[in-house]
Amino acid sequence: MDRVSSMLSFVKVVEQGGFSSAARQLNLATSVVTSHVKSLEERLGVRLLNRTTRNVSLTEAGREYYERCVQILSEIENAEEAAQVLQSKPRGILRLNTSPGIPAVIAPSIAEYNDLYPDVTIRLTATSRMLDLVEEGYDLAIWYAATAVSNLIVRRLASYRMVICASPQYLAKHGRPKHPADLAKHNSVIFYDATLAKEGKEWTFTGSKGDFQVRFSGNLQTNSPIAFRAAALHGQGFIITPAPIVIDELKSGALVAVLGEFLPKQFSIDALYPHREHLPAKVRTFIDVLAKNFRQTDWDAIAREEE
Repeated sequence: MDRVSSMLSFVKVVEQGGFSSAARQLNLATSVVTSHVKSLEERLGVRLLNRTTRNVSLTEAGREYYERCVQILSEIENAEEAAQVLQSKPRGILRLNTSPGIPAVIAPSIAEYNDLYPDVTIRLTATSRMLDLVEEGYDLAIWYAATAVSNLIVRRLASYRMVICASPQYLAKHGRPKHPADLAKHNSVIFYDATLAKEGKEWTFTGSKGDFQVRFSGNLQTNSPIAFRAAALHGQGFIITPAPIVIDELKSGALVAVLGEFLPKQFSIDALYPHREHLPAKVRTFIDVLAKNFRQTDWDAIAREEE
């Protein structure tokens, strides 16, 4: 028999002064309440209540047990209320995992979110490989073109296009490529991830005759999105990158997009989380803020802009 239910029945019998009154309060049959109290006495091996035809009273052991039961039931109620508050009002720590290029893109949304929901602390961890959210205790992941994972829900937040770009200074000095094959003659900044043994030395383009691949080379290889973008800004060469990473530089003209017609494929920024039911308020509202802000930017158009 459920111990908490038995304790609740016992407390109600004491407070209501009888089994019938307690049963009405609990919306149970009197026989059920009687069984609950009897099971407690049998398990404890002590009499908790003195029963007469007119009323019940506590034994010495029953009085001490009653006081403890009241404390325990109060703690349970407090715990349930706290859990419900967390579910309905954003608060607590939001444990977030992202791919390396995401933090700079979502920084404005994080600032907005913290202003809206000051009771939430965001703990962001950027990794080259998506972490096991359930195993490692993360609430949410935001990734570029995330691979589907069977135990995770995936929600697409935005679509974007890859972009090839370089600084105006580099283009003035080395010329502007007219075809992806021309990139082989230029210096490129290579995004390299040692943990995945993956080098960005080859890319698939689309032409009138279908897809084709171009290999390119460069004298800087890095797994840092900051170094990757800074190198392009300082005229070191071309980069191929998700448009959101360089959106501000493309808008200002600090970087110039080229060969956009050869990169028609769409990619996505995805939110991944472990459960669809009872999604915590902190997760639901954070995703909503991201989705709202992403909808306001047409990354696809920006990636196609060329001088």
